[in-house]
Amino acid sequence: MPINRRLITDQDFSEALERHLRVRVFQDDQLIGSGGTIIRFDDQTIVVQSSVSDVAYHPRKQCEFFEIKK
Repeated sequence: MPINRRLITDQDFSEALERHLRVRVFQDDQLIGSGGTIIRFDDQTIVVQSSVSDVAYHPRKQCEFFEIKK
């Protein structure tokens, strides 16, 4: 069963970016993305790529991000 760790700080997002960790994205308590990796982030936006042609831009303040550990 996967274990989720919430990503909150810039350090958390940097680690996920460097280690190519899979993430889950929630907005308004609903799962809107799963299995992608963070490819870029700043103070306002987190960019998650799930496949070659699937790139999603998520507002950092409106979404919750969790690392998926197996």
